[in-house]
Amino acid sequence: MMLFTRDLRIRDNPALAAACRTGQVVPVFVFDDALLDGPFAAPNRIRFLLDSLADLRESLRGLGADLVVRRGDPATEIARLARQTGADTLFLADERSRYATRRLAKLRELDLRVTTHPGITVVPPGDLTPAGGDHYRVFTPYWRAWDAAHRRPIAQTPHAIRLPAGVHPGPLPKFTDLTTGSPSRDLAAGGERAGCRRMTDWLRADAADYDHVHDDLAADRTSRLGPYLKFGCVSPRELQAAAPGGARRQLAWRDFHHQVAAAFPALATDDYRPRRHRWNLDEDARTAWCVGRTGIPIVDAGMRQLHTEGFMHNRARLITASFLTRDLGIDWRHGLRHFNAWLADGDIADNAGNWQWVAGTGNNTRPGQVMNPHRQAARFDPRGDYVRRYLPELADLDGKQAHRPWTLPAARRRTLDYPPPITDP
Repeated sequence: MMLFTRDLRIRDNPALAAACRTGQVVPVFVFDDALLDGPFAAPNRIRFLLDSLADLRESLRGLGADLVVRRGDPATEIARLARQTGADTLFLADERSRYATRRLAKLRELDLRVTTHPGITVVPPGDLTPAGGDHYRVFTPYWRAWDAAHRRPIAQTPHAIRLPAGVHPGPLPKFTDLTTGSPSRDLAAGGERAGCRRMTDWLRADAADYDHVHDDLAADRTSRLGPYLKFGCVSPRELQAAAPGGARRQLAWRDFHHQVAAAFPALATDDYRPRRHRWNLDEDARTAWCVGRTGIPIVDAGMRQLHTEGFMHNRARLITASFLTRDLGIDWRHGLRHFNAWLADGDIADNAGNWQWVAGTGNNTRPGQVMNPHRQAARFDPRGDYVRRYLPELADLDGKQAHRPWTLPAARRRTLDYPPPITDP
């Protein structure tokens, strides 16, 4: 039996490849109510997940099998399927999050042989450790070890999969069965085929220039592969093998945060390195930040992109997070929760790790670092194209005006329907 979790693909899926070598395979995905009752059930991620599962089902049917869909406690559903099919072995991807660790412990209590396989990250958490420590706390030495580490071979894609007779696959649930609310208007489509097209297009057109363009907000030439990596629609190992150095470094950052989260499971709730700082409780300022009405255009543009696309440019993520925690002095956990509510690629390890890095409570070797939003705007959106793209009320202004609308004459400002800055510009 093959339990899909965060590896919703048939390409380079070591767990699936291992399952196929045993003969007949029951591919299964379980909707866990314990997750659906929590913050995971964000509309954008549910929409992306359903797209991805529909795509996976179609791929499996093309191989002669199907995706068995169940809802409930994973251990209970797997035990029931094992009794129905006579399966004696369970294959799944090795994942080290707090939730995945608890799930695996319950699965190991079943009367099944449970085997885990790599595939969630390029280098599994725990494979690289510093002398005298359980995990790397600083990125640069981790990057050196990661870049030199042995790589597993890319797993072969199955040519055919035999599903035991008499197994009822079950329907995919409807979006409204799993969550309330609506997904972002311009949310990308999920699935392995969409992810592979995106990866191929990016590798062909933009990857070679990654080091020069990845911070250019208006150019929008980042890979946008985050959601596909989050759900395993794209193999991080395949991407690592094909990507140039700068992009590989970003994959190393992803693995770095995963090994930190594996060693410090409370990464999403507790300060990794307490800064003993009293956070500001200004609810009006936090609301203005959430809805993209701070009066600081580069910040508001990032927040509007998040709401419109379920995605935010990485440079904008840094700017908006720094503004919330440094300029407004608001606890990083509020920002993490808001990002989790909207990001299709809202990965606990990456999202929490990056928020703590910016807030000075995480793995940043310069915990006092502050990103001035005005300098960031001048450097990474010098013509104001990114701001005008996501703030239509400023679309008629030139680049300098779009970044500093408070400098316009009062009569002109009143025509913009844009608020004054909530902090001293």
